[in-house]
Amino acid sequence: MTSTTSTQTPSKLRAWYAATRPRVFVATFVPMALAAVIALQDGVFSLSAFVLSLIGVMLLQTVANLVNEYADFYRGADDLKQAGQGMAIKQYGLSPREVLYGATFCGVTACLIGVYFLTQSGPWLLAIGLGGVLVAITYTAGPFPLAYHGLGEVAAGIFMGPMIVLGAYYVMNPLISAEKGLQLSLMAFPIMFTCANILHANNIRDRDADMAANKRTLAVRFGVQIARQEYGVLMGAAYVSQIILVLIGWYPMTTFMSWLTLPLAARLIRTINTETDVARLHIAQGQTAQHHGMFGFLIAIGWSISLLIKGA
Repeated sequence: MTSTTSTQTPSKLRAWYAATRPRVFVATFVPMALAAVIALQDGVFSLSAFVLSLIGVMLLQTVANLVNEYADFYRGADDLKQAGQGMAIKQYGLSPREVLYGATFCGVTACLIGVYFLTQSGPWLLAIGLGGVLVAITYTAGPFPLAYHGLGEVAAGIFMGPMIVLGAYYVMNPLISAEKGLQLSLMAFPIMFTCANILHANNIRDRDADMAANKRTLAVRFGVQIARQEYGVLMGAAYVSQIILVLIGWYPMTTFMSWLTLPLAARLIRTINTETDVARLHIAQGQTAQHHGMFGFLIAIGWSISLLIKGA
């Protein structure tokens, strides 16, 4: 009995690891880091609110990952995939019911955190929270799954960029004006573009499998050449939007530390533009996520250095 349990437990843990996809939590950590440094600059940072909101956002991202796992399996989108995140039902033996229960548990827990924050902040959090829940669920599920209609990059970019930055800042400082809310949303644009590119690289890699499953991503709708161009445009937009934010004084100059990622960005654009092998595109997709993390964290580190210089 003991030996059976010991051999089954690691495989079950591995299955849940694959289903929840913790390696992509960088998409949560980056906007949370940006919200933190802005709050520190404004003198409104709250460690307890930040940590609790981080947990809530991670739970929402897990909901999105698990619902994606469940919906893609039932829609047949995983049937022809050769590589990719998740596929825990197909490859690791999790049952669809287990995945659905996991998504429900994470969703309910995230909602409880949201209810607590509602008692501590203002009504705008309800709109932000409901928006996050809807994106998490409808990304691949429901009558109009966003990822199946070419809206995956838009949904991921907005949710994992402006919505998280605005929501995390708001729970630390509910007394913000509409102008401040708009400013916070625009300040998230550089990481919005790099986050959207993670999904876009994923869709370029999975183009043939998605086409067979009638998953109408942008790469499927417009073809590989336009998809490659879009990848470069999103990458370039991250750097250009950062230049604009520095020039208008919303970002400190020290955030240009993020430009240390330019060589990686150039290599990734070259790989996406020339590579057709799925295994190598899978590596490029993972490196796109790494680029997003490095780019965002270097912005946060550069901003922190600016705050230290001002405080010295």
